Amino acid sequence: MAPIKLTTLQAKRFLLSYHRLYGDFDLMGTEGIMSYIRRVGCIQFDPLNVVGMNPELVLQSRIKDFNRHMLWELLYEKRELIDYWDKNMAIFPIEDWPYFRRRREGYQAWCTAHKDTVDRVYDDIKNRGILCSGDLQYKEKVNWAWGPTRLSRAALEGMYHAGHLMIHHKINTRKYYDLAERHVPREMYSAPDPFQSNEQYYDWYILRRIGSVGLLWNRPSDAWLGISGMKSQQRNEAFKRLLNENRVIEINVEGLEHPLYIRSADEELLNRTLSDRQSGQRSNILAPLDNLLWDRNLIKALFDFEYRWEVYKPVAERKFGYYVLPVLYDDKMVARFEPQKHRKDTPLTIKNWWWEDNVIVTSTMKDSILQCIERFAAYLGTSVQREGLQFLQGKR
Repeated sequence: MAPIKLTTLQAKRFLLSYHRLYGDFDLMGTEGIMSYIRRVGCIQFDPLNVVGMNPELVLQSRIKDFNRHMLWELLYEKRELIDYWDKNMAIFPIEDWPYFRRRREGYQAWCTAHKDTVDRVYDDIKNRGILCSGDLQYKEKVNWAWGPTRLSRAALEGMYHAGHLMIHHKINTRKYYDLAERHVPREMYSAPDPFQSNEQYYDWYILRRIGSVGLLWNRPSDAWLGISGMKSQQRNEAFKRLLNENRVIEINVEGLEHPLYIRSADEELLNRTLSDRQSGQRSNILAPLDNLLWDRNLIKALFDFEYRWEVYKPVAERKFGYYVLPVLYDDKMVARFEPQKHRKDTPLTIKNWWWEDNVIVTSTMKDSILQCIERFAAYLGTSVQREGLQFLQGKR
C-alpha cells in the first residue's frame, strides 16, 4: 500500500479528531467513556491529585458534563473497566484481560516463591472479604520493585500483578483488593494466552499503542513503555510484518523526517477528517499524561509545543511549575497554566498562566478558553472567579 501524504495541519486535525478534541463534544456519560477508551486501548493512571487524577483529566476534556462518579461506576460497580498495568498503571476495558496473560504469568514466579504467604492472603480475602495492606499483619520487610517494603503490601501487589487479585476499589490512593475470580467473567478469567508466539504478541501491542496515540512513528518513545521484552529490533520487525500484512498504513507528513503510521482500521476516520470542513474552535485543558501527549517529540514536531511534566524536577530546574497543564484551542497549543491545588468548596484558582510564543489572542479565543475554564471548574464541582482571569486580557 502506497504511503499517504499529509500536510502538518491535516495530521494535527486527524489526531485531534481521533482523540475527540476537535469540533463539538459528541461523547456523553459512561457510554462515551467506554467508546473513547475502547478506541485508545487504555488511559494512564497516576495518583497525583492537584485538580483531579490523570484519568479524570483525560476524560473531562472529551466527555460532555463529565463527573468523577462516571469513572468510579465503570471501574467498581459495573466492572466494565479495570485497573491494571499497560503503559505503566492504566485503566482499560475488562474484555482485554486475556491479552495480559503473559504479564500475569511473569509474576507467578514471585507468588510460587512465597506460596505460604500467598495462600494465607488468599484465604484471608476469601473468608474476610475485601482487604487493604493495613488489614494484614505481615510486617516483615522484603525486597520489592522500588525497594524494601512490608510483606503484606508486596504480597497483595504480587498477587494483583499475577492476576489472583484485582483492585476492588480505591479510597484516594489506598487500594482495596478482592479475588479476581469473583469479578472477572469466568470465560475471560480462564482464557488461554491468545498469542501463539512472541511475534504475534508484539504485533498486537504495536497496533494497540498506535491506537493509543492515533498517529505514531517507529522511533524510541514513551509510547512503547510497558511492553515486556520488546527492544528496537523486535519493534522494527513488528512494523515490517504489520506493513506487509496491510494492518498499518504509512503516513508521510510534510516537514517530518520520519514516517508516521496509523492502523488500517482508522483509514476511514482519516478520510472523513480530510473531507470535513467543520471548525474546531473549541478549547480543552489536557491531562499531563494525556494519550495525545505520550510522545513528546511527536507533539513538538507537529504542534511546535514542547511540554515536559516537571513534578519530579527540582524546583530550581523547572521552567514553568510543579503541575502545569496544556491548553488547546482549535488545532493549536496556545497556552499552559499552573492551577492551585483544589480543595473542596473552594473556587478554581489559577496560579500562573503562560501564552505560547507567537499566539495572537483574539476575542473568539478568549471566549472559548473562558468557557473551557468554566467547564473545568464545573467538573471539579466548583466555579471560577472571573476577576481572577486577567490573563485573558492578553499575554503576560
